[in-house]
Amino acid sequence: MSQTIAEPVPGRAARRARSSEESRLGAVSGAGLGVAVLWLSLLVLLPLAAVVAKGTGSGWAGFANALTDRRAFDAIKLTVLASLGVSLVNAVMGTVIAWVLVRDDFPGKRLLEIMIDIPFALPTIVAGLVLLTLYGPGSPIGPNWYGTRQGILVALLFVTLPFVVRTVEPVLLALETDVEEAAASLGASPFATFRRIVLPAITPAVLSGAALAFGRAMGEYGSVVLISGQIEYKTEVAPLYIYKQIQDDALAEAAATATVLLIISLLVIASLSALQSWAARRA
Repeated sequence: MSQTIAEPVPGRAARRARSSEESRLGAVSGAGLGVAVLWLSLLVLLPLAAVVAKGTGSGWAGFANALTDRRAFDAIKLTVLASLGVSLVNAVMGTVIAWVLVRDDFPGKRLLEIMIDIPFALPTIVAGLVLLTLYGPGSPIGPNWYGTRQGILVALLFVTLPFVVRTVEPVLLALETDVEEAAASLGASPFATFRRIVLPAITPAVLSGAALAFGRAMGEYGSVVLISGQIEYKTEVAPLYIYKQIQDDALAEAAATATVLLIISLLVIASLSALQSWAARRA
């Protein structure tokens, strides 16, 4: 009579031990992690901590007083709303442009690819001069947006467009078209195919590009300084306001404004990152 011997099933302790072994870093990986943390601390964490410490150096009362100033509030409000607006617009238009570049062939496609990257390479003050020439007084095409919020939005759209395009484009290139063709053969419309198949796959990339665009717009200075006209309470963006505070030797107030921008940026980018993770799980 034969006896069947069951193989031992690894228990919780065995699983924990295996997980612990897998999570251990080798010597090279540990050294790389240490260098990365040190480098990020020197370039990012310590400067940000210094700004926050400077902004709160006179106590929270002084920090709150610096933020209740109407000029500071208007500058921060304009910057945040404009950044959110251009992120939303570029999330849509950047996706459309990426789709055209990946899925279509047409004369001048290579030239369009180069044009997308121009805002990356062009100094922002040069971009501001170009926009002022095109949309300022004596515009050759008609509109005069000097000293208006429309001019600020155009400048921010110009410098942030490549982020969404270059984030979505690789994802579209990696997508297999077999599922789309199968959906079309089953009678699905192009819109339904895009909504049910393509959009869930590219949504994390779209959100990632929108987060990058928002971060760039929040800190943009060069491209808006000329076209905005620097009008207080109307077209003065937060980076420009901070620069003027520094010129007036109000370093604590400037640091307080910068700290508020930092907090808002972290909250928005963290929210977009959470949405990106949720979209990736659903996809």
